[in-house]
Amino acid sequence: MVKITVDGICYEVDPANNLLQECLSQGLDLPYFCWHPSMGSVGACRQCAVIQYRDAEDKKGTLVMSCMTPVTEGGIYSLASEQASNFRADVIESLMTSHPHDCPVCEEGGECHLQDMTQMSGHNYRRFDKQKVTHRNQNLGPFINHEMNRCITCYRCVRFYDDYAGGTDLSAQASHHHTYFGRFEEGSLESEFSGNLVEVCPTGVFTDKPFSAHYARKWDLQSAPSICSGCSVGCNITPGERYGSLRRVVNRYHNDINGYFLCDRGRFGAHYVNSESRLRGAKDASGLSVSTREVEERITAFASEAVIGIGSPRASNEANFALRCFVGAENFFAGHSDADHEALQVLVECLRDSSFHSPSVREIEQADAIIVLGEDVTNTAPRIALALRQSVRNAAKDLAEANRIPSWQDAAVRELAQDSLSPLAVFASGSTRLDDVVSIKLNVDGVSLINAANALVERLSGRSPNYSDETLGTTMQSVEATYSALVGAKRPLIVSGSGAGVALMRCAANIARALSDLRSQSCDLVLLPAEDNSVGHALLAAGENTLTTALAKLATGEIKRAIVIENDLFERAPTESVRAALTAAELLVIDQIETPTQRFATLTIPSATFNECETTKVNYEGRAQLSFQVG
Repeated sequence: MVKITVDGICYEVDPANNLLQECLSQGLDLPYFCWHPSMGSVGACRQCAVIQYRDAEDKKGTLVMSCMTPVTEGGIYSLASEQASNFRADVIESLMTSHPHDCPVCEEGGECHLQDMTQMSGHNYRRFDKQKVTHRNQNLGPFINHEMNRCITCYRCVRFYDDYAGGTDLSAQASHHHTYFGRFEEGSLESEFSGNLVEVCPTGVFTDKPFSAHYARKWDLQSAPSICSGCSVGCNITPGERYGSLRRVVNRYHNDINGYFLCDRGRFGAHYVNSESRLRGAKDASGLSVSTREVEERITAFASEAVIGIGSPRASNEANFALRCFVGAENFFAGHSDADHEALQVLVECLRDSSFHSPSVREIEQADAIIVLGEDVTNTAPRIALALRQSVRNAAKDLAEANRIPSWQDAAVRELAQDSLSPLAVFASGSTRLDDVVSIKLNVDGVSLINAANALVERLSGRSPNYSDETLGTTMQSVEATYSALVGAKRPLIVSGSGAGVALMRCAANIARALSDLRSQSCDLVLLPAEDNSVGHALLAAGENTLTTALAKLATGEIKRAIVIENDLFERAPTESVRAALTAAELLVIDQIETPTQRFATLTIPSATFNECETTKVNYEGRAQLSFQVG
């Protein structure tokens, strides 16, 4: 830590950060637009100007941009000086010359960074009375509205979309007052993270289109801390509802998991809770409503004979545990496919093994050599795919550190690094969305993937692989390159998941174990399950009580009654075996929405969605997180 003086007051600050970040951390009011804590500084907006003095004798000082200024021991700065204040006021006035001033009808109104900074800078009167520069808007698809006339040219959008998220279809076009941020042709944005433009943009250029269709101001929404149910990462979110209808989902910062960003599945995929197919009340097999008293009586009668319970990886820990207690642990069966059941047993074993460490998303970003084995990470866990994109930049950061360039100097770091990337190896049976940042790519069939993974285990264990060059061919080149990358890394990481299959998950664990033995310390291993509470469900449904066993008991008449909670069994097992079991059984279904399984129920009871109750779920790293009821 170092000491600096700002407007006569001494502060102790972190020298790793720039002056703007430290001023904001100390609670000082300093307007800014282009800087973002996850994307660093480029000095594009010129809004964060301050005066820097050489020493205590310097009375004039120099105007500097605080986002581009490192803090040093004994530094003297002024935010309140007339020169700096006037400069910031001139900048904001210049940015506002062509702004439409449509705050009353703008979706950002009331939670707009531009409004806050304009107020902070003291700009409240427009002197510019000439014709404004105007732009045509684009249709950017079903999720994002585009209102280009509100733009202040901070470049945050393209820096996130292109530089951070790896998008290719959004760019800055033209220059000066005619600078335009959009696509070359109208069309849906292709990135899985395009929804973050809504929060990254400090104005109302990019806004939430589904939210705009049923708009409400922020203060009219009821909101609560919650956890995303889109995948197994467990990103922190804040859903907002009004009049019993979910209106939007926004990011809720969590330092170890999602940081400032969500994927589009998490941001826009929760509106099923407003579906017309929602189950709103209990009903019998004929679809007639059933009273609460009758439900209680029928449940009591239902439990008078032997009954099994089938849980769900998308149901909460509380719901699965309540069902387990109701039917008894010996009668509680897994609600996922047999393949997923076996994969989850492998995952749970690895979580309990001290040889492995399951890293958070933030720790994944710090890995300096990674192998992804058989898993399509962008499909299974998009937020981790975004973290993998950041991890390949660690080589650039190391290079910048060696040249004494701070990591927050984003443009300088990228210019210095050019195409230098930390090694990312992807062993897969097809193309992936990460291919543009992959340095080692092996694209072969499933059997060859297993052979290559086993060869890597042999190599890490100090043994010669048992496969000849004739068997593996050029695959050995990828194996050798990956071996060298993992052995030479300080923070190696192995990634796989249930989508890759049990065999490759075991291979990933074996690679991590061999690397752990070689380094004499635990190795980072990420095994990704398919759904948001797969791990929590697996911990409750361990053992031999598989879905196939449950269906067989029902189909043969060994058990005549079953309770299924928040699960469509037709998605988990072959159609004929599910149909045979459900036709032969008396079925009670507890679910949020109408499903093919629910149509076989003699009694259907509605359950609450993630935003309607307090729940706990366990993410891929074994982290239990609590969601709260909205409203």
